[in-house]
Amino acid sequence: MKTRSISIVLWIAAFVLTVVLAVFQRMTGPSYPLRGSFVAPAGEEQSFRLPRTHGGPGGLEVGVELPGSIPGGTLEWRRYPTNGPWQSLTLADDGHGTWSADIPHQPPAGKVEYRLSLAAGERAITLPEGEPAVARFRADVPAWVLIPHILAMFGSMLVATRTLLEVFRPSTSPPRALVLTAMGLLVVGGLFLGPVVQKFAFDAYWTGWPNGADLTDNKTLIAVIAWLPATILALNRKKLRMAVVVGWIVMMGVFLIPHSLRGSEMDWSEGEIKTGGGAVAVDTNRPA
Repeated sequence: MKTRSISIVLWIAAFVLTVVLAVFQRMTGPSYPLRGSFVAPAGEEQSFRLPRTHGGPGGLEVGVELPGSIPGGTLEWRRYPTNGPWQSLTLADDGHGTWSADIPHQPPAGKVEYRLSLAAGERAITLPEGEPAVARFRADVPAWVLIPHILAMFGSMLVATRTLLEVFRPSTSPPRALVLTAMGLLVVGGLFLGPVVQKFAFDAYWTGWPNGADLTDNKTLIAVIAWLPATILALNRKKLRMAVVVGWIVMMGVFLIPHSLRGSEMDWSEGEIKTGGGAVAVDTNRPA
């Protein structure tokens, strides 16, 4: 009973640590909404949330709640990275205090930069302050592949963390089953389902080494390589504590790199999706 209780506690600890790491990675990524606040002319503070990714058809809706002292504004946008002229859209009121406009649909991996200019009397309010927000478009990814991919990747982190905690328990046999399970989930989620997700989103299966420099693909490859020594030792029934420790540190280190950083990006001048070492031709002649 005592051994089972300890095991449950370790699973809970592994789950909590994994959730913390996963949330940190998500919130520091370039696709996470840009959040902030501003002070309206009447002195009230208002928060805002600007999207930085859009999947599927249709335009990117950008909205902000405005107090009565700010009667609307405009949204300025242009394709990124370009030096083209800014295009302006008038924010429309939905009748409940939210003012919004839709940035026209762009091809997969196409990026836009945008900012909001609010009508605040003599004082101009620009959201965000400083550099404009950058958002990337992608094609729709079906839930039947996206959800298993996310669950498998989270599962690999969870089981790897549980394995780390297990190897430091005294008088226990090496957690070979946990090591192999973590590797299986990582291979399924990262090397099989990951490329399928990427194919749906950006029309390319693999944009990491040796085809390109996509950090998401490359960090998955590094994680597999880092966990490989522990997997080999587990299969050969060898001592694996140090391999698990090193593998976990490397795996979590690369997973903490923000998701989608240095991912596929449209080269507007050539009409191709750049992947670092190759390109995918797309049609960019559609109206913006």
